[in-house]
Amino acid sequence: MTTEATRWPPAWPRSHDESLPAGDYRAVPEDFVVEECLGFSPEGEGEHLWLWVEKRTLTTHELARMLAQACGVRERDIGYAGMKDRQAVTRQWLSVHLPGREAPENLQAALEARLGTDEARVVCLLDQARHPRKLKRGVHRGNRFLLRLTGDVVEDPSLEARWRRLVEQGVPNYFGPQRFGPEGRNLARARALLVRGWRKRDDRQGMLLSAARSYLFNQLLAARIADGSWATPLPGELVMLEGSASQFLADDMDDVLRERAARLDVHPSGVLWGSGRLASQGQAAERERTVIATEPELAAGLEAAEVRMARRPLRLCLDAPRLRREAGALHLAFGLPRGAFATAVLRELMTNPTL
Repeated sequence: MTTEATRWPPAWPRSHDESLPAGDYRAVPEDFVVEECLGFSPEGEGEHLWLWVEKRTLTTHELARMLAQACGVRERDIGYAGMKDRQAVTRQWLSVHLPGREAPENLQAALEARLGTDEARVVCLLDQARHPRKLKRGVHRGNRFLLRLTGDVVEDPSLEARWRRLVEQGVPNYFGPQRFGPEGRNLARARALLVRGWRKRDDRQGMLLSAARSYLFNQLLAARIADGSWATPLPGELVMLEGSASQFLADDMDDVLRERAARLDVHPSGVLWGSGRLASQGQAAERERTVIATEPELAAGLEAAEVRMARRPLRLCLDAPRLRREAGALHLAFGLPRGAFATAVLRELMTNPTL
């Protein structure tokens, strides 16, 4: 659930006396379908068995633990590229380190035996292949989303106009509310931990460090939305190329760079705070320092934890976007790069307590 501490503005608010219509996007798990886009294929041989798996109402952590138990390996022998939503139907690759041996003869049945009596929890093995290496976090290209929306948003006459604007001008690249936990509790835990000093044993997966960095990034993005600069680079901006990790410093603004930003070829970026040297300069760097200075304890805690500074684009593009209406529902389809959240798209279209 969104809290006051994590309620950031949309890019294009309506008039002051009119709010976005309410909508639901998870009435049932099938309303939120996610398919991982790896961008390459397993090689067909090697020590690691890669499994293409569909799951329903399970976290990726839960699935990895079940898979380790069923295959008789340690959890650290399971690899996956990214975390997928629990209240959804998702498809993703996972890898199991099985040098010199095969998976259990009936792995599907072994997994089903670990699901318990909750009929909402489903796992289905769709494909498998061998590969020389473990599947590492963040190696996938992105994710494809198929969403079904219900509620007042379905009848909103301005919905198509807002959707076209997202398609043509991009989406604010907010971290989604799931990053901060129910009612923002991960952020509260991160504040307490960073004040007393971060230790890995208190945050083994780095979830709280991530919550703190994500919060500071969202604060910066909200500030750039407020001053109208979230989609246009500032002098001294570290600009990121669309669809690439490439970036360059924009010392001065010119018409060419403005035109490239307008056609979504390049995007302004924001800092993911930590230790190290701020890569932006000039006006862009000053904007970042001003926002970070409002949260000195979080910033100092991240620096002391020695998490390195990184960059994230302030804006993202929708890949192959589609909108289709049916009686009582809207269907959205789009792709996003890895690390982006479908909820960042939905919060520009409607209101929901979880957005």
